[in-house]
Amino acid sequence: MHQTVRLELQRLAGTDEEELLRFAGQLRRALQDLNVRDVRSGRSAGPVAKGAKSSELLAVGSVVVVAAPLVLRQVLLLADTWLQNRPVRGIKVEMDGRVIELSDATAGERSRLIDAFLTHHETPAVSGSEERSSDQP
Repeated sequence: MHQTVRLELQRLAGTDEEELLRFAGQLRRALQDLNVRDVRSGRSAGPVAKGAKSSELLAVGSVVVVAAPLVLRQVLLLADTWLQNRPVRGIKVEMDGRVIELSDATAGERSRLIDAFLTHHETPAVSGSEERSSDQP
């Protein structure tokens, strides 16, 4: 089973769309080096105007990653490391309706945030047969 995570670069004032597209491309290429199933530019979530060009369907500064749950930690750690010394405000991370933002918090705070965010996805589910067998003497 694979999970989909959306990474959205949060721009600083003065950062134009062309720069944001370039930064998203850099992040996308870095993520491709991980053992992920797919990395692509994110699509716009809102309605697209009639007659819009295909490039207008892309959400500027957005990257979508599809990966196995065990690789998600590597994805978020790479994104957090990539963020350092980049002229962006942060990275908004969305997965299964849950959202965190990696930004100007300390490295320790961001690490704890990532751990808490991923804890739900890394906990293996217990099947009904395992539950029943543990109830027996």
